[in-house]
Amino acid sequence: MSFEKKLNKNAGKIIQIGCISCSNETNHEILSSVELEGSEPIEPNFDIWWSQESQILQCKGCDSITFRQISSNSEDTEFNGRPRKHEELFPNRSEGRDPMDDEHLLPSSLHRIYMETISALNNKQPVLAGIGIRAIIETVTKDKDAQGNNLKQKIDGLVDQGSLTEDGSKTLHKLRVLGNESAHEVKAHEPKELNLAFDVVDHLLKAVYIIPHHASQTFK
Repeated sequence: MSFEKKLNKNAGKIIQIGCISCSNETNHEILSSVELEGSEPIEPNFDIWWSQESQILQCKGCDSITFRQISSNSEDTEFNGRPRKHEELFPNRSEGRDPMDDEHLLPSSLHRIYMETISALNNKQPVLAGIGIRAIIETVTKDKDAQGNNLKQKIDGLVDQGSLTEDGSKTLHKLRVLGNESAHEVKAHEPKELNLAFDVVDHLLKAVYIIPHHASQTFK
């Protein structure tokens, strides 16, 4: 086994990540970093390569401190052959995510899968969270009786019936692909992707269920 260590290679750089205090993406300065790269022989003429970088970041807005770790290895690759990078942030950004306001107004079957998906997200179960996001979208299409032979067509069916805008459908199709990758390829998406996807889910459910309910109660 051999490895190389690089200190503060990326110190001073500015990156954008979600801030634990500002509750949105902000500029963060890398105060210090340690990068480790190495390889380990598994059998003759075959080595496994790995890389891990640890960083201490400071938000340029509120000065809060975050620990960030990025890791990859030669055995975990994308379809194009490039190593898949995994990012972890401490404090964890998905930890303790609360349901949206008035989530109890959702239909019972939808409410159950919504709460289970939040639980998977908060308990660092990215594959289950991705599958849950897809299941939420599919449950909405069934509840609204959207027409189509598959989820892609049913999302378009929500547009045809006026429950969803054209731009909204494009975003949902991206979430559908994310869910498919989790379900069929057991792909673990990064917390940042899943949290953004769940922001979209909350927006969808508010538009389709929560706001219409309050409007019907207010404007009689």
